[in-house]
Amino acid sequence: MAETAPDSRHVVDPRALEMLVCPLTKTRLMLSADKTELISVAARLAFPILRGVPLLSLEEARNLDPEELHRHS
Repeated sequence: MAETAPDSRHVVDPRALEMLVCPLTKTRLMLSADKTELISVAARLAFPILRGVPLLSLEEARNLDPEELHRHS
């Protein structure tokens, strides 16, 4: 099955990502390899990106396990 390109309306602008920070630590966020989450190494949290919109709410974030955290540090 061939992969289709994501809908351009649902892609986060890389320039916008440079301005976003973790709501808990105020540190820079990293885009996950699959581009579905923003990672805060300092807070050990991953924030989802849904339809191109980063959900930077602590209620939406998931904790990163040590192995995942190691991959992003």
